[in-house]
Amino acid sequence: MELKKDLKFIPILSITMGSMISSGIFILPAAAFALSGPSILVSYFIGGICAIIGSMSMVELTTAMPKAGGIYFFTSRSMGGMVGTLSGLLLWIAIAMKAAFAIYGISLLIALYTGINFFIIGLVITLFYMALNIKGVKEAAKFDVVLVSAIILIMIPFTILGYGKVDLHQFIPFMPKGGDFSMIIATTAFVFISFGGVMNAANVSEEMVNPKRDIPLAIFTAIVVVMILYAIILSITIGVLPGPQFIKSINPIADAGKIIFGNIGFVIITIAACLAFSSCANSGIMSASRYPMALSKDGLAPKIFGKLNSKTKTPIASIIATAILILLALTLNLNTLVHAASTVILTSYILTDASVLVLRYSKINNYKPSFKVPFFPLVQIVSICIFTSLICYMGIEAIKMSLTLIVISFIIYLFYAKKNKTKYALLHIVERITNKEMTSDHLEDELKEIILSRDEIKKDNFDQLIDTAVVLDLDGPLELEKFLDIISEKLEPIVDIKKEELSRLFLERENDSSTVLMPTVAIPHIVVDKEDCFELLVARCKEGIRFSEKDSNVKAVIALIGSKDKRNLHLKALAAIAQVIHDDNFDKLWEKALTPNTLKDIFTLGKRKRVH
Repeated sequence: MELKKDLKFIPILSITMGSMISSGIFILPAAAFALSGPSILVSYFIGGICAIIGSMSMVELTTAMPKAGGIYFFTSRSMGGMVGTLSGLLLWIAIAMKAAFAIYGISLLIALYTGINFFIIGLVITLFYMALNIKGVKEAAKFDVVLVSAIILIMIPFTILGYGKVDLHQFIPFMPKGGDFSMIIATTAFVFISFGGVMNAANVSEEMVNPKRDIPLAIFTAIVVVMILYAIILSITIGVLPGPQFIKSINPIADAGKIIFGNIGFVIITIAACLAFSSCANSGIMSASRYPMALSKDGLAPKIFGKLNSKTKTPIASIIATAILILLALTLNLNTLVHAASTVILTSYILTDASVLVLRYSKINNYKPSFKVPFFPLVQIVSICIFTSLICYMGIEAIKMSLTLIVISFIIYLFYAKKNKTKYALLHIVERITNKEMTSDHLEDELKEIILSRDEIKKDNFDQLIDTAVVLDLDGPLELEKFLDIISEKLEPIVDIKKEELSRLFLERENDSSTVLMPTVAIPHIVVDKEDCFELLVARCKEGIRFSEKDSNVKAVIALIGSKDKRNLHLKALAAIAQVIHDDNFDKLWEKALTPNTLKDIFTLGKRKRVH
């Protein structure tokens, strides 16, 4: 059973933005202001730039592999089950902590003004969003769209009227005491959890209608829009709210709203904060719950987490487990919660950069992202350095907690390791270095199935021919006659025609007119005196086949044998082959294909119009 593809651009944008707005605006600014004063504007800006740089690798991986579990899936397919288990469990905990942070915020506000027990409020809210996500991802996403729209509408008058009351003296001194820029970087690391929402899009990418287009558009749009919102709202709050009051405030944006609009402003902004926290909690449960499900499908977690409800198509056990984890996280100190979540989120960006490096250098044919990070590998190297530096600024306690989680993850992996048979891209690199066959077609086949699903490709008759075709990877160089003898011998038992006769027919066809369509590609095709006969053979000879004096370096051959009653299929096959081989990347893909099956995949996944 598969997840339903219900999510379009606006819901994905809302899921991503909603998760960022809550933590970034309505709770963290007070703690961040205590660290570095008005220069938190610089910290948030640097954090946004880092998020854009880091998200590039995530976007590339997600457009290539839009699967539930996002970063877990990328890392396990690039660096193996152990690293995948580590990333999956860490990110499940991190995103659950981020959702807990949001529920912490809304529970704190409600408890402050009603006197109701903080944990009871958190329990009710968690159970509500757990139930909403169990009902269906489409319903949960629609709710998020409403929440984010309401937040933006509420903040528009705050922005318009707030600038008139900004006191520029509030920004002096702008830098931390002593002009310590390292404190700005430390604050950047602290508030980086504000940009953690970009992972939500990757985690639910399998449920997107058009991931190739919507993932890059939603993630980069969300980061840029949220950076602008952070800059505007924080500038007004800093300029309106006196520094000492800012630091002590539980809800500084609402306190600024009170100065701008009076008591009604405080109430409205508090409502906006509650909506933002609600959005983050909702999207956090939705996103985090996909990690146990993905781990379960690979045999790295109990099977129950991978089961989908037949009616709602949602992973109920995984959602319930995530809700329990959130409730446990609510018992942590707020600063511990933020530091631990930020450290793990920063680690996830390092893992995505490493995954892109491995997948690109592995030269896997079926790794076909619709978005590719420019300036490879410079961007990945710079990104890894940036996020490693930010982790160092998080402090020893956050790093200790992360190391503890790593040890726990490793123990879990050892327990389940025997059940995990996943092949990964790093083996392809090792194989090329050692010249030893360590891989199989498993990863290429898995990526092929992902692309077929992502691009909604429905196989036609030519695809079926390719699936059953004979594939030869020949040593050369070869003369034409020798090559025709080889393929005729392979085709003889299939078409029940003597190899000598087949070889003669192929040679006569070539002498009548050349079947070499391009310098490196030939399509020899013959008509045989039979009925209901049509077969296809694919051959590669890296050292080249000498078809003639002029065409002496043919490396790709697609041979067709058909009876007269299969003329239409014959013509359709020729047209399909012609479309694929005229792709600019065909020669490159043909050269680096590692196995016979990946030679077939070039035609299965090639750009062409399908005829059904």
